[in-house]
Amino acid sequence: MASLMQTLVTLSLLSLFVCYVHGQLSSTFYAGTCPNLQQIVRSTMAQAVNKEPRMAASILRLFFHDCFVNGCDASILLDDTATFTGEKNAFPNRNSARGYEVIDTIKSNVEAACQATVSCADILALAARDGVALLGGPKWRVQLGRRDATTASQSDANSNLPGPSSSLANLISSFAAKGLSARDMTALSGAHTIGQARCTTFRSHIYSDADVDPSFAALSQQNCPSAGGDDNNWLRWTFRRRIGSTTSTTRNWWPRRGCCTRTRSSSTMAPRTPW
Repeated sequence: MASLMQTLVTLSLLSLFVCYVHGQLSSTFYAGTCPNLQQIVRSTMAQAVNKEPRMAASILRLFFHDCFVNGCDASILLDDTATFTGEKNAFPNRNSARGYEVIDTIKSNVEAACQATVSCADILALAARDGVALLGGPKWRVQLGRRDATTASQSDANSNLPGPSSSLANLISSFAAKGLSARDMTALSGAHTIGQARCTTFRSHIYSDADVDPSFAALSQQNCPSAGGDDNNWLRWTFRRRIGSTTSTTRNWWPRRGCCTRTRSSSTMAPRTPW
């Protein structure tokens, strides 16, 4: 089962990260112009993840939030300008999207070896893949040749990115709009095997929803009081050095032990997305 789940995760990641770009992509796009690219990205990511394992989850989330808004074009990395308000301070990213400095470091290292050659979009794609692999997750061949965005839209980020309280129906619809199936959605949600969540995103779930495991709710409530606590208190997900596959995430959903949405804790997901 684990190997099957890893394969499905890999295929779903590939479908997400390839279908939002135009033009001819190739895993050997920089073979002649920046032959050490992947080694540079991998070694820099290894340093970042060794320093803070959570960074792998942060970079993966950064990549997903980039791809889900007008494609994998690094628009999430753009600061606001006089002509546009970008994605960094959109509600789903404000005070939560992180890892920008890691991408900046990778970009600087790549520029030192191959000046003005590699797009930030490709760097982010490689960094996300390597972060997953460094924690023991699946590894896939990244198709390269993306072009960087020159503009970004806060409103597009607000309207495209799924929220923590999204229903199952809304999530399926949101992913379908990107050409992804319910099965793809379930596999991609395996990213929630690692990382942390802020109290403000799951407080109502652990105190108000009936569809949550009582022991899981009690454990979560220790760090997230119903009132008077800090909205920014963190709940650590199933954080391991080795994430393995989405199997643990799916098993957490089925017994109602997901933290962030009714969808992620609901046993009704199992029959809707059969493996």
